[in-house]
Amino acid sequence: MKGIEIHQFEGIGYQKLFHYQSWRIAILNYIEELEPQHIHRFQAHNLTDEAFVVLEGACTLFIVEDNQIVPIHMEPHKIYNIKKGVFHSHTLSKNCKLLIIEEENTTDDNSPILILTESQKQQIIELAGMNHGI
Repeated sequence: MKGIEIHQFEGIGYQKLFHYQSWRIAILNYIEELEPQHIHRFQAHNLTDEAFVVLEGACTLFIVEDNQIVPIHMEPHKIYNIKKGVFHSHTLSKNCKLLIIEEENTTDDNSPILILTESQKQQIIELAGMNHGI
């Protein structure tokens, strides 16, 4: 059809679906590296906010607020806008499909990493267990 594009991604992990001018849309599906026991770092974006929407399954978002790790059990079909500069990560159920909307120029070069301590890694595992078994 002219005038419409249809995109989907059923694979493992992150896939950019398309971009237009300064923004892009991607899908993040379950990937083993985001199991709570494998999360060892958080990321922030210095230049832009980033929005997440759970389309299917379950996702727990973790943010750093006042030097504390805060879990947020994301509800399907609600928009979660992570403000620029906020360190975050997430863990997904095996059937999760997470929509990601962000600036096209978001890269590792403008997205610093926070390496977690052993205590913080353990905290992630415990917090994930408290949030609906994700």
